[in-house]
Formats: sequence, C-alpha cells, structure tokens
Amino acid sequence: MDSLRIALVAPPYFDIPPAAYGGVEAVVAELANTLVDRGHRVTLIAAGRNGTRAEFRPLWDEPMPERLGEPFPEVAHAAAAREEIVSLVRDEGLDVVHDHTLAGPLLAPYYRTLGLPTVITAHGPVTGDLRDLYRSLGDQIGLVAISARQRGLAPELNWIATVHNAVRAETFPFRAEKDDYALWLGRYHQDKAPHLALDAAHAADIPLVLAGKCHEPLEKAYFEQEIKPRLTDADTVFGMADAAQKRRLLAGARCLLFPIQWEEPFGMMIEAMACGTPVVALRGGSVPEVVEHDVTGIICDHPDKLAKALIDVDEISPTACRRRVMEHFGVDRLGAGYEASYVRAMGKVYNEMAKISI
Repeated sequence: MDSLRIALVAPPYFDIPPAAYGGVEAVVAELANTLVDRGHRVTLIAAGRNGTRAEFRPLWDEPMPERLGEPFPEVAHAAAAREEIVSLVRDEGLDVVHDHTLAGPLLAPYYRTLGLPTVITAHGPVTGDLRDLYRSLGDQIGLVAISARQRGLAPELNWIATVHNAVRAETFPFRAEKDDYALWLGRYHQDKAPHLALDAAHAADIPLVLAGKCHEPLEKAYFEQEIKPRLTDADTVFGMADAAQKRRLLAGARCLLFPIQWEEPFGMMIEAMACGTPVVALRGGSVPEVVEHDVTGIICDHPDKLAKALIDVDEISPTACRRRVMEHFGVDRLGAGYEASYVRAMGKVYNEMAKISI
C-alpha cells in the first residue's frame, strides 16, 4: 500500500520501549518499528528516550512513572501532543493520529476539523467511565480492540477493527529444556491474583518465582496482606524484571502461571509462548483467544484446578508454543491490521469532508 504519515501518541510514564514494566509502551514500540519497516513515515510523540526506528518528538525530557494514575499528567501531555500534531500537519502533512493515551481521545473532534482521523487502541477494559467517554465521542474516534472478548463487552462503541498484540519471536530466547519453577509475572493486584499462583504452586509442590511490580500504595498493601503471609522457602520474590531478566525467566520456566481474576483484554502470554513456555491460566478475558488449550497451555475454570495443571503442563510441546506465536501473533499481522484500521478511518473522514464541501 502507499506510504502513510502516522503520528503515534504514547503515554508519558515509561520509555518506548520500556526498560521493565510498561505493557502499552511495549506494544507502541513494536508497532512503531513494524510500521517503519513496512514503509510508512511514523512520528512517535512520547516522553524520555526513543528506542524505536520512528522519528521522535519528546514532550518531556524524562518519563514520569511516579505520576501514573494522576489526572494532570494526562491532560498536560494531551495539550502538548496537540501542539506537536498541529506542527506536523503544517510542516510535513499527516494522514492519521493513533493515540494510546487516556486523555488524547478528547482531541479527536479538533483533529477532525483538520481532516485528520483519530484511531484509538483500547489497551485496557472498556468499562464504566471509559466506556461512557468513548460512547460520547461516537464516530469521532475509531476504536481498535486488542481482543474479540474486549470488543464484545462493549458492542455499541465505534469499533473499526480487532488487532491482537504481537511480538517478534526471534527476540525471545527459545528453550526446549525447562527448569522446575513456575513463573508469575505482572503487578501485585487482586486482578492479577499472584496469591492464587502461590496457592497453586504450594499445592503442586512446585517452586514459584514472582516477578512483579510493587510500587504503588495499592500494590504494596496487597503484597502485605495477601502475598507476604503466604510466602515459603520454595518461593522467590524476584522483584520487577527488566527486559533481559524477563526473557531469561520466561525461557527457563516450566510454565507462566496466569490466574487472572478480571476480563484481561490481552495480556502478554505470547511472550512466554515465544520462549517455548506454556501458559497455565484461568479462563477469562482474552485467554481462550491466545492460549490453545492442551496445545500451548492449559486453561482452567476454577483455581482448584491450577495445581494439577502445573504438573500436567509437562506434556505441552515448547515447539508448539513458539509456532503458535509465529503463526498468529507476529508483527506482520500487527502491521497489516493497523494499516487496514488507518485506511478505514481515513475513508470515513474523507467521505465526511467531501459531503461538507458539497
């Protein structure tokens, strides 16, 4: 297809790609590189340093992870991003704005007056206030879901595509021979349920490595109440793993333990499978879309079933895990999916502008 001029707006909290925690930032980095590789002109609007092949316009010298969850950084970031986008339109031209932030969608009606469509990737659950916000914006934004389950929970919104997240499998180390530990990876929160991971690992008599984010007050409180009392000598609290450490832990684990207690929009189970590591998960959210039961992992319907699954997972083929990632969650699918999203959004804006001119 013809080359597009794309502005990717990322949140201001972590580098692109993130050094450690930062699921949205990891996806944005992969998308930026993929779009550049496919011949598009991509400008990344973010904070801190640029670790991608896109052109970079930093709005802040340093990311601000300590302010994650506060309203003001979101508003200030959106205002600064608007100025950069206006500059891009004036100096170089632009075809589409692809925003990955919370406040950014509010600018979509303004961008529409410039003839620009705004594509929004919904990285989290689209519920409550966020669902109301997206509904109020109507067709001013084109929403992209990261799983069919996420999209199905809010069917009335202006979804224009479903595009699964992706990884470059070659950047993850493959190991066919595994160590004996199970791995839990995430942030310490009831939704991610590391307490259930501990219960299952203890019941199966399998060592567990916990590699999680524990910086915010809610995370610290959960750790003290639910995790600390459960810890035994068989458990390892690793801390938050950086990119290299995460890959090493994933490659060596007998499985990634994913006992979610919420409607997980996607999760990065594909990172484990890229390493040849199967996933043991509770059914919920996108899990059945990502994990092929009894082929790349074991999906359980109740926490009581997790312990047996931790033992039975030995039967899963590491090669099958990596193959599924390469066939279904590669960057070519990511790039093609978003290209189609941009073209669809651009077509809607073009038709609207043509009607106005008539």
